[in-house]
Amino acid sequence: MQAAAVRAGKVVGEARLVTPRTGGDDLIGTLARAVDEALADAGGGRDGLGAVGVGSPGQVDRATGTVSRSSNVPGLLDPFPLGPRLSDALGGVAVRVDNDARVFAVGEHNRGAGRPYRDFLAVAVGTGVGGGLVLGGRLREGRGAAGEIGHTVVKDGGRTCPCGRTGCLEAYAGRASIEATARRRQQDGRKTKLFKIMEDKGRPRVTSGVIAKALEEGDEVTIELIDQAVWALGVALASAQNLLDLEAFVIGGGLGDRLGAPFVKHVADAMEPHLFATHRPDVLPSALGDLSGAVGAAVLAGG
Repeated sequence: MQAAAVRAGKVVGEARLVTPRTGGDDLIGTLARAVDEALADAGGGRDGLGAVGVGSPGQVDRATGTVSRSSNVPGLLDPFPLGPRLSDALGGVAVRVDNDARVFAVGEHNRGAGRPYRDFLAVAVGTGVGGGLVLGGRLREGRGAAGEIGHTVVKDGGRTCPCGRTGCLEAYAGRASIEATARRRQQDGRKTKLFKIMEDKGRPRVTSGVIAKALEEGDEVTIELIDQAVWALGVALASAQNLLDLEAFVIGGGLGDRLGAPFVKHVADAMEPHLFATHRPDVLPSALGDLSGAVGAAVLAGG
């Protein structure tokens, strides 16, 4: 999740949060503290704060600030009034909420790799897999779930996704699903360094950095799972291209940014056998990295 604060039309602070492990009051408290920390870093407080923008996983009703169907954040599976609750915690400051992948797309469209393009899909490969679709130079909102590439089906009857369905892209390429699959491999007797690296780094979960380190050390299970993630992304993004004939794809998110340009190149290569049209899209890493969502959330708040 990302949060950004705007004062007098300018970004005055930003914060990117690790996916919270608790919901309700704890989630709201975490977000409020992140905003206050960002403001403190900028040398100020809440006085004169114009608005706060938040990018959250899940389906978002922008009109009400309600988030639902977020399987990766506790408390956000059922409808939760994230915007109003955070506004109350911040003393009535206006809070605008959108899907985290869509604010990632807005950030890259306004300040990052998406600037040259009128038609592109931003793909956030992180705890889950999300997408933000820009068509004709405008973010496509649909009815709250436009761009959800992570829940397109890449294998009928395949792995169970955190959303409860089977065969979704997120079930193969989301960091949480990669960790869950690695644990099953270990229980089945496969050796992997992932969890030892996780412990050595003092992490409570298999982070993107843990995955990157396991790849560097040649861990076979990790290599296999990332290869499967690349395959799934290739299938899903090629299908999106065949439907929409986009100019570009921008790939980021926690895992996408950590694995970087070589990972993006592998995804582009995996798309190739499935592409129909003669004109190939550009496939690019994000330009803003961790700041993509925060910049997009600031644009949202300033709008």
